[in-house]
Amino acid sequence: MTTQEIADQLVSLCRQGKYEEAQTTLYADNAVSIEPVGAPLERVEGLDAIKAKAEQWAAMVEEVHAFSTSDPIVAGDFFSMSMENDVTFKGMGRQSISEICVYEVKDGKIVSEQFFYTPAPMG
Repeated sequence: MTTQEIADQLVSLCRQGKYEEAQTTLYADNAVSIEPVGAPLERVEGLDAIKAKAEQWAAMVEEVHAFSTSDPIVAGDFFSMSMENDVTFKGMGRQSISEICVYEVKDGKIVSEQFFYTPAPMG
């Protein structure tokens, strides 16, 4: 698949809430995920670790009030999109998270994802 096709499919699956399917079908086994400094898991490596990180995040969420993602912007082997989350975290209350997500594609798979946002205080 081209970078545009992967980007379009990722956005579609995210909009449907099919995050695990997106990871399983679109990510390379050795993919890397990078969060901002101060986030609970700043860097994980490997598809299994990325899936575990997503499960950990989901376990922290009490309720999702709203979620949206923009259409992707593609440039060569990279694409980006914005995400908006309005969620209530267990024991931490309701928070709005606005982020830019940047992905790199090689050999038809996502090999890295990096998220840019201001982490909320945890704890």
